Amino acid sequence: MRHRKGNSKLSKPADQRMAMLRSIVRSLFLYGHVNVTLTRAKEARRMAEKLITCTKSNDLFSRRKAESVLHDKAVVTTIFKSFPERFEGRAGGYTRIIKIGRRLGDAAPLARLELV
Repeated sequence: MRHRKGNSKLSKPADQRMAMLRSIVRSLFLYGHVNVTLTRAKEARRMAEKLITCTKSNDLFSRRKAESVLHDKAVVTTIFKSFPERFEGRAGGYTRIIKIGRRLGDAAPLARLELV
């Protein structure tokens, strides 16, 4: 039984899983939305929500933490400039997941992860 386990493994080793989630979150921050499978969207949402909460306290520790996750200084400076005032009155729930159907090849459930 998987009681109290932190994340879903997404059928990948830890390093590949983290690289995939970083890529999804980076694309989400750059373009505002991304279409992925439902389970990947749910896992990427966890990471994105934590990073957006991190940007609200605009200090050096938060910036370094975001850089350690995203590995892209340009994206980090962009989100630290725009997100604090964009999500100022919000106490959470910065993203939304919309189910968009099934993929043609393997009928995997697809979802659109977007910023609110």
